[in-house]
Amino acid sequence: MALDRSASRRQFLKYLSASPLLASPAALAGDGPAAGVKLNDPIMWAPLRTEDLVKSAKDAINVFDFEPVCRANVPPAHFGYMASGIDDEVTLRANREGFLKFQLRPRRLVDVSKIDMSVDLLGTTYPTPIIVAPIGGQQSFHPDGEIAVAKAAKAGNHLQILSTSTNTGVEEVSEARGAPLWYQLYATNKWEVAKAMVQRAENAGCRAVAVTVDRSGGRNQETLFRLIPTDTRDCSGCHQRSSGLAATLTRRAMYKDLDVAGLINTQSSAMTWDFLKRLRDATRMKIVIKGILAHEDAVLAADAGIDAIIVSNHGARSEDSGRSTIDALPEIVEAVRGRMPILVDSGFRRGTDIVKALCLGARAVCVGRPYIWGLGAFGQPGVERVLELLRLELYAAMQQVGAPSIKHLVPNMVRRAT
Repeated sequence: MALDRSASRRQFLKYLSASPLLASPAALAGDGPAAGVKLNDPIMWAPLRTEDLVKSAKDAINVFDFEPVCRANVPPAHFGYMASGIDDEVTLRANREGFLKFQLRPRRLVDVSKIDMSVDLLGTTYPTPIIVAPIGGQQSFHPDGEIAVAKAAKAGNHLQILSTSTNTGVEEVSEARGAPLWYQLYATNKWEVAKAMVQRAENAGCRAVAVTVDRSGGRNQETLFRLIPTDTRDCSGCHQRSSGLAATLTRRAMYKDLDVAGLINTQSSAMTWDFLKRLRDATRMKIVIKGILAHEDAVLAADAGIDAIIVSNHGARSEDSGRSTIDALPEIVEAVRGRMPILVDSGFRRGTDIVKALCLGARAVCVGRPYIWGLGAFGQPGVERVLELLRLELYAAMQQVGAPSIKHLVPNMVRRAT
């Protein structure tokens, strides 16, 4: 369906204009707050007026600048799908607030005139530990979808993980990226479907398959459900809910030509470690498990010979435990004891967030929503700028803590706040 950007923008600006914060004379006054007005300390001095939203990707100062522009451009239901946590969204908030539990301990008098951010991931060296996380249906946010993201990842030479629910086939995305991808797998309740996808990804040159294991049940996405009624488009052409899951999945590139009859869900709730054993026999790709949150499961993964894990709560889109991934990371690193690389995602927005995770033992960090904000706001240039800003912030944060390379980011550079 076509994206009615102008209508969505008008609706969003109308919403913002009604905000009590924006209506406040203290907030809108060009010369500062009126005498006697009590404001927060520190004061947010950035422009708050709707007409001051960034007009181009290059104008963005941080990744947060893209979110309101994305909200103005993208249809409400699509934006709600991306923005939602589940239930009370406690975990969604925890993923951001969790970083406040950890404080950096900068070291001084270290030569940081040159910073090496390169990292080895399963035998391939990348110039940055910032990974483009898998997100499905990217044409919901911009017509160029996964191709725009792949070209942006190529510009910054980032590893890109492609979602099972991609709008565009792995072959075309790989070509646009110009380098091997990793492929994220939703293993349905039919082994034949999973096997066919994995073989297709391997034939397209993917080097690893990241099996998502955190979608074993349903999810109550209240933010999405509240925004859907505000979306006035006719969505039946793309979302054939009355025809069941199989009919909807056939619109996704990786399900094309597969026998999807009988599919109950995208990830089987009956998945066990036996599935990973079966998968090992079906592919030469490295196997990564995405969605580990308990140190016991991390140990089992290492014992099973899994090549890497991603500590992830699916950006708070799968469960509402209230625990952030940055909080779960240290116990998992300690339990694994270096037997396999540990990656982490969920809630990363700043270079200091990334530094904290790397100090705590993560090999790399996967970033999701911010690049979708950039995609929805400005297409490929928006994604490029999001990734550029994160690289710039990471570079500066490494200088600030006195780490000239990734290997110099060590646990004693971070402490848990009391």
